[in-house]
Amino acid sequence: MSLFISDAMAAAAAPSAQPGIEGMLFPLAILAFFYFLFLRPQAKKAKEKKQMISALNKGVEVVTSGGILGKVIDLDDNFVKLEVSDNTFIQVQRQSIETLLPKGTYKVVTKKGS
Repeated sequence: MSLFISDAMAAAAAPSAQPGIEGMLFPLAILAFFYFLFLRPQAKKAKEKKQMISALNKGVEVVTSGGILGKVIDLDDNFVKLEVSDNTFIQVQRQSIETLLPKGTYKVVTKKGS
C-alpha cells in the first residue's frame, strides 16, 4: 500500500470510519455561525428599512441611495417627490430612500450652498 502505512493498519481503520451524529456537528456549527454572522443582521436591517419607508410622510428630510438630499413634498405607493432646491423637484422610487435626517438639516445645507 504505502511505505509509511502498513497494510494491516490501513485495513483495520477502514470499517470503523462511519460518521454518526458527531460527523454532523461541525457542518451544523458552521451553518449556525453563518446564520448569526450574515443572514440574521441582514434580515434585521431589511426589516428596519421597510418600516422606515412605510413611515415616510410629507415634510420629512431624507437622503436617497444616490446621495441626494431633499425634503418629501408628495408621496404615493411607489414614488416620492422631493424638493432638492428652491422650486426644484425630482421623483424617486420609495425604495431608493436610504436615511431619514433630523429636522432642519435640509435648511442648513441649502443656506450654506447659497
